[in-house]
Amino acid sequence: MNSFAANDCMIHFNEVCYASINEHLKKNNFSKIFILVDNNTHSLCLPSFLEKLETTSTIEIIEIEDGEINKTIETCVGVWNALSELDADRKSLLINIGGGVITDLGGFVASTFKRGIAYINVPTTLLAMVDASVGGKTGVDLGHLKNQVGVISTPQMVLVDTSFLNTLAENQMKSGLAEMLKHGLITGETYWNHFKDLAELSLNDLDHLIYDSIIIKKNVVEKDPFEANLRKTLNFGHTLGHAIESYFLSNSEKTTLLHGEAIVFGMILECYISSELTGFPIETTKTIKNSFLNYYGKVDINESEYDTIIELLKYDKKNEHGNINFVLLEAIGIPKIDCLVSDALIYKAFNFYKS
Repeated sequence: MNSFAANDCMIHFNEVCYASINEHLKKNNFSKIFILVDNNTHSLCLPSFLEKLETTSTIEIIEIEDGEINKTIETCVGVWNALSELDADRKSLLINIGGGVITDLGGFVASTFKRGIAYINVPTTLLAMVDASVGGKTGVDLGHLKNQVGVISTPQMVLVDTSFLNTLAENQMKSGLAEMLKHGLITGETYWNHFKDLAELSLNDLDHLIYDSIIIKKNVVEKDPFEANLRKTLNFGHTLGHAIESYFLSNSEKTTLLHGEAIVFGMILECYISSELTGFPIETTKTIKNSFLNYYGKVDINESEYDTIIELLKYDKKNEHGNINFVLLEAIGIPKIDCLVSDALIYKAFNFYKS
């Protein structure tokens, strides 16, 4: 798999990763190297990464607790303080090793510390590899509301070492696969058809599918880096999916959903809404629903909870002038942005999901 540039960021894969970063460290006179990890990647990923790193620079490790619940401005304050106490300056480098929480939060910390220091992302989850690795979106949650504070900022490089996937639990792998399914639905039949039988996918299949998924996102982001139009299509399934994820995150009586689990739920709902509004074939919606539920299972939700989830839609980042803007599908590979959807239709979509 060849390296390629996405805007100003080089993306490297597997064995090329370490030759590339070592060459980068030689060329740049970084005053200090800081590595941000969580408690999982500290033990599971950092040792093998450090074994392959060639540098005489001082390396400092900063660890945070894992999980979406820690993707907060308070965690950022802790990391900013650690950088200050460890004498980081504007010529320092921050390497973020972890899933989407680490790459989003670490990118935000680097982009704002002393008005910006260099950073490199090393995504270790499937979700981070195919989603957080490209596009420069950084940031944190505001309470239970997803990604409300952040900036678009480009890392110097992204290192995608798929051997890190061996450290993941099955539910984390499935969570990342959800974003690849989304890429298929918004891009076209050729990529989508790889996922017709989810249960048959193997790790051997994944390397090239990951590469293709990153290419899909790169092509979108390069055309629309600041999400004026085309990049909104990457939010298919996310309008309701993020609201569902936020609701489960904030409700102590609910088991927190992984990002991909919530997005699968959101994609089923938004496929149904597409069938009602934009002519997306209802039989295709039923096929997608059955395939997704057979693989991911069904999330337990009651009709009494619909209104609370709908209320959370007002915080979606695509909203403009008080309108809640959905991304829907006219067909596989033909998304339509800025669609308005009534609460009554969202109710019907939930009931379709439950039926």
